[in-house]
Amino acid sequence: MKPGYSLMRHYLQFKDFRAEEYAYLFERARVIKQRFKNYEKYQPLTDRTLAMIFEKASTRTRVSFEAGMYQMGGSVVHLTTGDSQLGRSEPIEDSARVISRMVDLVMIRTFEQSKIERFAAHSRVPVINGLTNEFHPCQILADLLTYLEHRAPVNASGYDLNCLKGKVVAWVGDGNNMANTWLQAAEILGFTVHVSTPSGYEVDPAVAGVRDIGCYKVFKNPLDACRGAHLVTTDVWTSMGYEAENAERLKAFADWCVDAEMMAAAQPDALFMHCLPAHRGEEVTADVIDGPQSVVWDEAENRMHVQKALMEYLLLGRIG
Repeated sequence: MKPGYSLMRHYLQFKDFRAEEYAYLFERARVIKQRFKNYEKYQPLTDRTLAMIFEKASTRTRVSFEAGMYQMGGSVVHLTTGDSQLGRSEPIEDSARVISRMVDLVMIRTFEQSKIERFAAHSRVPVINGLTNEFHPCQILADLLTYLEHRAPVNASGYDLNCLKGKVVAWVGDGNNMANTWLQAAEILGFTVHVSTPSGYEVDPAVAGVRDIGCYKVFKNPLDACRGAHLVTTDVWTSMGYEAENAERLKAFADWCVDAEMMAAAQPDALFMHCLPAHRGEEVTADVIDGPQSVVWDEAENRMHVQKALMEYLLLGRIG
């Protein structure tokens, strides 16, 4: 094992960290982002190398991790499906053993959660979930940081996470990896998720891995799910890997387009989020995503800042 990794941690699901660790991460993200905005050089990861393995392509995941690592003083190795082929040209376990001897940190964006878990089990360095079919923890980190920026008071120790307790997040659309991760976040941080999906596309609490069924409520009507919500959020109707179902999904999800009526049913100051890319006129109307309640561009930028805090934490532990 490399020096400094005696307390090695992976970040494969949102529930891998405790609430107090999230309080620390969000405060570090706030500080790191402020330094970035002030053009202050901050490079605690000099001579550290991040390997990014993509079996699912992504604009935001690649740019946010790559730019973030360079800004922190490190370097990046970018591997695509053709370069790595986890479990195809060689067993995942062997890939993990080799790659983790050459780098300090690995981010993987792939299909089944079992792949990243097998990789992590044989890695000598921390592994981050950049997205799997089941979970997308880095996106929810960015979403929560964005909500805190817009709605949370800052005290002596950073953002007051108590502001999340009792809040309602309305999830409208597919019961996918984002929905699963929102449920985990709700259970840990004390808010409630109102879930509305078409029949046949529900969230599976067993897959989501939540024990407290009180952290979410299910609504058949998406308008009802949005009533009183402090945050309304959605995702594309057809996630990567499900393209063959696109025509069927377009019909099934027709009534699950977040529109002005749904936003009007939410709290007057409710925020709208979308992890992007977005299809205006499908899962969200143009007037909502481009409207005054939308914070999708802050949300997208915050992927980089919160992931910088995450990489710092996994490699260096707590600072100060």
